[in-house]
Amino acid sequence: MADDRVGIVAVTYFSAEVIAPFLDSVEGALSLTPQIILVDNTPGDDGLAARVATDPYVSVVRPGSNVGYGGGMNAGVARLPKDIEWIVLANPDVVLGKGSIDILIDAARRHPEAAAFGPLIRSDDGAIYPSARKLPSLRTGIGHATFVRIWPGNPWTTSYRNDLASVDEHAVGWLSGAFLLVRRSVFDSVGGFDKRFFMYFEDVDLGRNLGLAGWKNIYVPSSEVLHHGALSTSRVAKTMLRAHHTSAYRYLAKRYHQWYLLPVRLVLRIGLWLRGRLAKG
Repeated sequence: MADDRVGIVAVTYFSAEVIAPFLDSVEGALSLTPQIILVDNTPGDDGLAARVATDPYVSVVRPGSNVGYGGGMNAGVARLPKDIEWIVLANPDVVLGKGSIDILIDAARRHPEAAAFGPLIRSDDGAIYPSARKLPSLRTGIGHATFVRIWPGNPWTTSYRNDLASVDEHAVGWLSGAFLLVRRSVFDSVGGFDKRFFMYFEDVDLGRNLGLAGWKNIYVPSSEVLHHGALSTSRVAKTMLRAHHTSAYRYLAKRYHQWYLLPVRLVLRIGLWLRGRLAKG
């Protein structure tokens, strides 16, 4: 691994208070010293730059406005040196497990047919987060959205959240953008994240785009990280709820774009709008 170069990009939003555990965990996760880019979407100054000012391997990029998660990731990747081979895309409220990045890079060596590699992600309570899933279809998407709150064990949700049934390394439709290793050359070749997804579904869309380009997404549960989750988005919960439903529609409309599916897209738009209104109470 001596010839590899690794870059880490995290998009921050009022993340100054959680950035230290994230950065402190990097050393034990990787046998190399990575270049780290923090793309700060925070309006004003929450003190993030001051907290990392003494670290020569960490740079803070301020886009000038909140460009969203995918747009922020793209901006951060663009700032990395061109000879960096591997990119870790991460939320700043993640704590990396020992050797977690090294394990993902080892998996990438075993799977030259794959472009993206994701670890097992645990929540604060130790539960496994469903971070490696099938691509949502109309059937599973509608079934999951309709029944997940009232019937969590429904077959559509079970099918969609397919990583909980397996602890084996295997190919999946997409991997959570909360923590993801990607080949830099492939990420660039597919145009990175679609920045039209301000928040949510940008990782689903990336997984699909990698698959369309002939690459696989590999779930690697021997690598493990802890995700505290929603520490930034909880500040703007209503805005994020609207963003989730907007992105869900955008993804399905992008996947089912044919002219003859216009009635289906209209039903999806209305249904997701209603679900968003009901969820807000």
